[in-house]
Amino acid sequence: MVAVDEVLKTLSTVIDPDLKKDIVSMGMIKDLEINGNDLKFTLELTTPACPFNDEIEQDVRKAVSSIPEIGKFDMKVTAKVMEGRALSMDEMMPTVKNIIGVASGKGGVGKTTVSVNLALALAKTGAKVGLLDADIYGPSVPLMLGMGKSVMEVENNKLQPAESHGLKVVSFGFFAEQEHQAAIYRGPIISGIVKQFLVDTNWSDLDYLIVDLPPGTGDIPLTLAQTIPITGILVVTTPQEVASSVAVKAFGMFQKLNIPILGVVENMSYFKCPDCSTVHHIFGEGGAKKICEKFSLPFLGEIPLNPGIMMGSDTGRPVLVTDPNSTHGEAFMSAAKNVAARCSILASQLKEEISAEVAT
Repeated sequence: MVAVDEVLKTLSTVIDPDLKKDIVSMGMIKDLEINGNDLKFTLELTTPACPFNDEIEQDVRKAVSSIPEIGKFDMKVTAKVMEGRALSMDEMMPTVKNIIGVASGKGGVGKTTVSVNLALALAKTGAKVGLLDADIYGPSVPLMLGMGKSVMEVENNKLQPAESHGLKVVSFGFFAEQEHQAAIYRGPIISGIVKQFLVDTNWSDLDYLIVDLPPGTGDIPLTLAQTIPITGILVVTTPQEVASSVAVKAFGMFQKLNIPILGVVENMSYFKCPDCSTVHHIFGEGGAKKICEKFSLPFLGEIPLNPGIMMGSDTGRPVLVTDPNSTHGEAFMSAAKNVAARCSILASQLKEEISAEVAT
């Protein structure tokens, strides 16, 4: 009969490439059963969007096959997203595991397009995802998702998010009486609106809440940072030197507020000619990677310049909905998996910090 200790010892040789820890100590082996020489357990991954999920599963099967006594082997693979923020310190949003602010130093870099498609990509992996359009002055998420005049109802003094393509969505754009109505408010009122969208909304259980922030370092990013614990900030930029240099200001602001920077996504990185496959760096090359190297930040992905992405944003048909297997669709999926991996890493670090505090 196979011994439990032998199985766990063998499985502990499998290391999560992101977390740099073995899957046994991480608690990823659940419901282990041994019946004679037959083995059964559940492998619970840290996020359905991890870029190494297939690799981990293959390593587990290889490890089990190295135990000569094993007969029948039955493994169920699931995923449970880790909590990347201190939920115990947040009485207002205790059911949202990760809150990711998407920021940029300047406008025009495609931040909202990235936010929308990253949210859709995470949802496509099976995660429960919400999207908060926190750009009160220029809310464009409803247009990009083709939501039109969606209405958010109020139940028990809580806003009920609208839904689109599996996302729970909140936007000030739903409240505009006319399509071109401008939001003319001073900073304190804007901050109050964003706070209400965060804490007075029935987000229910979410693995990830993506918050599309307005460009720059004004009142709304500060409100997000000071209202609730958040997992981290994702910065979007383009290859241009001017865009990447301005993005540095966003780094500085959030670092002063002790908020982790998840990393950088470079949008409009290159254009690949559909006829000859030649790659053209229209807006320059390597701007985002340079600042990542300079500030020791993770580079999480590059999104190509493609007319399909632009047309999808304008017509309410995002590329992750219309053409997820295209080159640009796969670029968003890759970036989303890298973002999820970063959230898992920060969650693991947070768990260690809490354990250390309890121990002392």
